[in-house]
Amino acid sequence: MSNENFYDVVVIGGGPAGLTAALYLARACYRVLVIEKEKFGGQITITDEVVNYPGVMKTSGKELTQAMQKQAEHFGAEFLLGDVVSLKKAEEASGAEIWETTTDKGSYKSFGILLATGAHPRMIGFPGEAKFRGHGVAYCATCDGEFFRGKEIFVVGGGFAAAEESVFLTKYASHVTILIRGNDFSCAEAVAEAAKNHPKITVLTNTEVVYVEGDHTLRKICYKNKNTGEETIFDSADDTFGVFVFAGYAPNTDLVKDLIALDSHGYVETDRTQKTSCPGIYAAGDVCQKNLRQVVTAVGDGATAATELEKYAAAMQGKTGIHPEKPIKKEAEVHKESPAGKETEGKSSAGIFSQDIINQLNVVFSIMEGNLQLDLHLDSRPVSQELKGYMTELEKYTDKLTVQEADSASDSAALLPFVEVLTASGEKTGLAFHGVPGGHEFTSFILGLYNAAGPGQPLDPAIRERILAIDHKVHMQILVSLSCTMCPDLVVAAQRIASLNLLVTAEVYDIAHFPDLKEKYNVMSVPCLIINQDQVTFGKKNIPQLLELL
Repeated sequence: MSNENFYDVVVIGGGPAGLTAALYLARACYRVLVIEKEKFGGQITITDEVVNYPGVMKTSGKELTQAMQKQAEHFGAEFLLGDVVSLKKAEEASGAEIWETTTDKGSYKSFGILLATGAHPRMIGFPGEAKFRGHGVAYCATCDGEFFRGKEIFVVGGGFAAAEESVFLTKYASHVTILIRGNDFSCAEAVAEAAKNHPKITVLTNTEVVYVEGDHTLRKICYKNKNTGEETIFDSADDTFGVFVFAGYAPNTDLVKDLIALDSHGYVETDRTQKTSCPGIYAAGDVCQKNLRQVVTAVGDGATAATELEKYAAAMQGKTGIHPEKPIKKEAEVHKESPAGKETEGKSSAGIFSQDIINQLNVVFSIMEGNLQLDLHLDSRPVSQELKGYMTELEKYTDKLTVQEADSASDSAALLPFVEVLTASGEKTGLAFHGVPGGHEFTSFILGLYNAAGPGQPLDPAIRERILAIDHKVHMQILVSLSCTMCPDLVVAAQRIASLNLLVTAEVYDIAHFPDLKEKYNVMSVPCLIINQDQVTFGKKNIPQLLELL
């Protein structure tokens, strides 16, 4: 058996739990691969201030997890940005089970699996919540807070997220009212006090939402005191306001729902060693059944799981006779050759991409089958020059991309600036990005190139047939924010469909640069999907969910 794509452990999820496990495993000389579909660091990267991590007085979530990744890389851990599409038993060798993790970048075999996929925000279900999602009801303060600048905001929830995000939202809101079902916050007192003592925050306990109403956007909220039964109506007939729901999270366990035991809420059941009901699969972090969901507990889970996986991998090596390559410790950054023959160290010459990003780009470019042409449609705004610099820099790392400026005379009706993806012969692929594809949309843009050039992300044959069966023109516009962690899923799904069917187009817009679209469709949350300029929906969606809409 070839050892090239064989690992002792594959970690699915690049948040604090996965990064810690990678550090422990690599340091113990076990070969480990961490696969993350969006951005290494997980949800904590959108937290501006972390003050309760032991030994660190104050930092940001992004800085903390970047340090974790660098530590793991130093000991030889390997990292891959990609989407895991399946996990299955590959074969049995001397009675030992081998796992095969299939991603949109290829397949990888391993003795053990660590599931560290985290969780996503949960809806409550009060009347009007689903209807006004994106038109006043939101779930991510970082993504959507700016839409409510100078407006009233109601926060529903009493946990850590509700307390912390309420304080964050005061940067935008004229006032924040927190509605808590219980007698008090359920989080640490220090976090709760920051919300309770803030001059722009009112806290109402024993209070729940009865309903929300409106026309094209949110206009009214009714809430009641559970003890007295008294109902209060906030009516904003001449303006709108926001309702942010922080009611816990739902675990990301679809990948393993048929492999391991889950509790009634869908969280992974583990023992004290983070072992699941299936031999060889361990779980760590917010995907697990646990009482406290914090960075420090995720790190503890990751360390515990890693030490157990060390023992498991050692036993499997002895049983199978398979010995994966040892991790290579990195003492310092070294010069590396890019596909275009350019030397890179730390950052590119223009300082746009880090070495980590360049390494990921090299992987994608190496497996792209065809060449692409990127046409730049520019105007006089600074964002156009930023887009031009971004694409020009990207072109340096591969001979499979050609960047050129399009004739501006044909752009009179277009929303500029944007980059249009064409085949090498100049045929449209249906993919375009308006603005600059940075932040969380960088990975989705690169995946779009991979899908357009081929072979593209793997698809179930039945799903592929459904895409090819679309026999009418479909124009999708996806409005995103570069800070939104939920937007990339929808973008990647839309682009994958468009890359396979010439009748379908998928154009992405960084809403920060296109306020007219925001006003036209009353957008107050992202991601926002507009189909054929009249059908509007909100929230992340995968390909099957998107096909249902099309």
